[in-house]
Amino acid sequence: MAGMTLDAAQAFARSWEAAWNAHDLDAVLAHFHDDVVFTSPLAPVMTGDPSGIVVGRDALRRYWETGLARVPDLRFEVLDVALGVDAVALRYRNQAGRTVTEVAQFRDGKVAAAAAFYLDADVLRQVGATE
Repeated sequence: MAGMTLDAAQAFARSWEAAWNAHDLDAVLAHFHDDVVFTSPLAPVMTGDPSGIVVGRDALRRYWETGLARVPDLRFEVLDVALGVDAVALRYRNQAGRTVTEVAQFRDGKVAAAAAFYLDADVLRQVGATE
C-alpha cells in the first residue's frame, strides 16, 4: 500500500470498526495475511504464550475468539486514523472507555503485521486476568 491515501486509510478504519462491532471475525480477518504477526500485551493472557506474539491468521482467529468470549460486549469507536509508510495507526476507544492504538503494517493490500498499545494499566482486569 505504498502511497496509501488518507481516504483509503479511513475506508480501512471504517470497515475494520464495522466488522469488530458486528463481532464478524471473518470480516475482520479478511484484512489480514495468512502469515500475519500480531503483538499485544493482552496476548499472554489470552494465549498462555508469554511472548505476546500471535503468528498466523488461524492463531489470530483463536486469540480473538477467546477475547470475544471474555468481553462479549466488545465495541470499538475509531477516534483517529494516521498514515505511515505502508502503515496505518488507529486510535480507538473500546466499550470500557479505554483508549487503544493499533498500528497495522501492510503488504500487498493486507495487514502483514500489527501491534496493539494500551494506555490504561488495568487493561488486564478487563479480560479477567490478574497482574
